[in-house]
Amino acid sequence: MTTPSVPINVSFPNVSATNTTSPSVSKPDGLGMSLFTMLFGAISNLTALGILARSRGRFRRQSKKSFLLLTVALLVADLLGHVILGAFALHVHLNQGVLQTGEPFCNVFGASMVFFGLCSLFFGFAMAVERCVAITQPFFHVSMVTAAHAKSVVLFLSTFALVLALSPFFSTGRYILQFPKTWCFLPIHGSADTTLVLVFSSLGLFALFFSLFCNIVSGLALLHARIKSRNGNTTPSGSSDRRASTASSASLFCTLDVEMMVQLAAVTVVSCVCWGPFLIHIFMKQFKMHTEPDLLVLIGLRMAAWNQILDPWVYILLRRKMLTRLCCGRYYQGIPTSSNSLLESRRNTINLQ
Repeated sequence: MTTPSVPINVSFPNVSATNTTSPSVSKPDGLGMSLFTMLFGAISNLTALGILARSRGRFRRQSKKSFLLLTVALLVADLLGHVILGAFALHVHLNQGVLQTGEPFCNVFGASMVFFGLCSLFFGFAMAVERCVAITQPFFHVSMVTAAHAKSVVLFLSTFALVLALSPFFSTGRYILQFPKTWCFLPIHGSADTTLVLVFSSLGLFALFFSLFCNIVSGLALLHARIKSRNGNTTPSGSSDRRASTASSASLFCTLDVEMMVQLAAVTVVSCVCWGPFLIHIFMKQFKMHTEPDLLVLIGLRMAAWNQILDPWVYILLRRKMLTRLCCGRYYQGIPTSSNSLLESRRNTINLQ
């Protein structure tokens, strides 16, 4: 989720799976876990934003700024969603987990979940599309895609998510209390008011599917470019040319484009693993007749909540230094030797002259 990270704190009050009628009473350990995950998630997102701020010099080129802006938007959405919804979870704990359908707090809780969840999913999708265009159509991207366009996309997607989240406030759907009476969301069970649930789950699945599609296309394009570069630079003239070809191929593989693609692919995989079960399950439930509370919905929601904790760690761990060590170290080990030998041969030629 990417984002989506629908954003509810990972540890809502722990309740027994058989308790479907009485309000949940929070436990001290549940309160401590909610506080810990909220702080840990906030620190993780702030750390990732700090890393991006330190590396912004590498995004000076106009073609890279749009991706940086979308990445910052995703992390900010994760941060705000984690802090705000984590605060709501703490409020539920401190008030012994008692919520009521229709009260203002429940409505704001549900609207916040929809808004931050859609923002994370939308921003992840926008990042995938931006990289796909940049890699497959570089000239079009350089001339047409700017930082101003990226800001407009963020504003449009945020506004669209906000409109959907606020729709129940204008008699288009509603937010109701969900099992185990510790969170509020659109009606998942039952045959009434299913439109917004279908819209939410369909948009989320659409964003995840096309993010995967764009990442596959981008990855294949980069792989094709690397193979083409190796074949084009390899000549039978000598070992120095072959070493230069290897170095060129390695440098191509370790470019900023590849770094961004690896990070984006990891974000997409995390979003699919965390968000997929929840979105698929609530989508399928709209076509079933039974209305009993489902523990799988709560499990899926808690999986989705981990998205906003794992997202920043993609940028913390998959930095250029780490990728260079993992992917390109074996290529660069032989480069200094070849460079020194070429330098020595040039010096000998000059001395002979």
